[in-house]
Amino acid sequence: MKKQVMVPAEELERQKEYMTLCRQELTARFGEARSPLALVRSFGCQQNVSDGEKLRGMLAEMGCGFTEELGEADIVLYNTCAVRENAEQKVFGIVGQATHRKAVKENLLIGLCGCMTQQAHVAGKVKQSYPGVDFVLGTHALHRFPEILHGVLKSSGEGRRKRAFAVEESDGVIAEGLPVRREGGVRANLPIMYGCNNFCTYCVVPLVRGRERSRRSADILREARELIALGYKEITLLGQNVNSYGKDLEDDLSFPELLEAVNALPGDFWIRFMTSHPRDCTKELIDTIAHCDKVCSHIHLPVQCGSDRVLTAMNRHYTRAQYLDIIDYARKTIPDVNFTSDIIVGFPGETYEEFLETVSLVEEVGYSSLFTFIYSPREGTRAARMEDPVPYEEKNRWFQQLLEVQRDRGMTYYETCVGRTLRVLVEGEGRLKHGILSGSEPADGQCVLMGRTAHNMVVDFFGPRSLIGGFADVTITEAANWALAGRLADGALAD
Repeated sequence: MKKQVMVPAEELERQKEYMTLCRQELTARFGEARSPLALVRSFGCQQNVSDGEKLRGMLAEMGCGFTEELGEADIVLYNTCAVRENAEQKVFGIVGQATHRKAVKENLLIGLCGCMTQQAHVAGKVKQSYPGVDFVLGTHALHRFPEILHGVLKSSGEGRRKRAFAVEESDGVIAEGLPVRREGGVRANLPIMYGCNNFCTYCVVPLVRGRERSRRSADILREARELIALGYKEITLLGQNVNSYGKDLEDDLSFPELLEAVNALPGDFWIRFMTSHPRDCTKELIDTIAHCDKVCSHIHLPVQCGSDRVLTAMNRHYTRAQYLDIIDYARKTIPDVNFTSDIIVGFPGETYEEFLETVSLVEEVGYSSLFTFIYSPREGTRAARMEDPVPYEEKNRWFQQLLEVQRDRGMTYYETCVGRTLRVLVEGEGRLKHGILSGSEPADGQCVLMGRTAHNMVVDFFGPRSLIGGFADVTITEAANWALAGRLADGALAD
């Protein structure tokens, strides 16, 4: 049993003191007349989005307001992703644009954090090639953001600009009680664990996020109650592998037990979770989803590949047959269950025949949608050292073939929804899209609204703005391979 690495309460209090000191430094720098504006942009997964919400929470405690415009920002913070190479290149391009702003805005502060910065080669590149970046925070230093920022503010205020790089290696920590400023008022992310122990050969996550560590269920349930009281209608339980939740805790809940505990909380809301690893997706979990009325009947279950040989090379610890057994049991157990997945095309050494095994699995399962990627080597992973003879152009042809198959399968799945009346969580205003609600106009007092079903399918429909933030029943009238459209059913408003 691994000892939990909790950030001590004394350390968190110390960071609160730094928030106060940062507020004083920012006031001295920008004056009393206005709040300094911060731009916080998160890239990548929902865990990164959740981290970004904590950074925004700390900045709000420091007296900052927020902007989405680089030209208005006094503090720029990019929360980065390391899963694919193109994500890194995109961030470096954006950082370059931000550093150019310093020529016209000398007081501008620029910081980088997140998974990308936890990699030594990235931190080194920033230090050498991006002198305009003032501070870099690795994933394990997020709770120390106030201290790091204060050091940068203090040094620059004294005319001796000092850059900060907090990228120490660690198995990871848990910091409870950090302030959070959430990005929306309908759907909320609720982290239940951090890190990963699986070491898939292509994946950098264990290297940048550390080992698996679960939050105590009491802390999770407390936060869930707070979210419900604030009016959130969808809570997504987050972790790199939520199915492993609780394995590192003594005398606490397993993941199925945690789902039951959240489901038992009073209120009208949905529960989602991601991401599940097929190796740990048990019958107990599926049975729990089936009898928990608030848990959505949508399971995101990344398969990555349909070839047993490639799955072994990926270190995934399951076979194609075992994966399909999970799908089959879930379909027999959970009414109207829906599956989405992740797939990597062109893993090192993968042949076209092995790729076709993935295509046949996609056809057999019938996913409503897929997140598909061409393999991207990540420094420090085992796969990055494997022979990779297939050229990118060939992999791209495979990729396009897979997309074509999924378009057909997705369209087939979405068409089964036409004529059904589905409960939809209304997230906000939408927009008319080609082939969806085309040729129609909203009635007086209505607009185009966008929501999601329990299966995580997007639905556009006409309705009053008063529906935003609640549930409505929508009869589906149109389908594309990526969205649905419909009309409000009679008596559509939920209580």
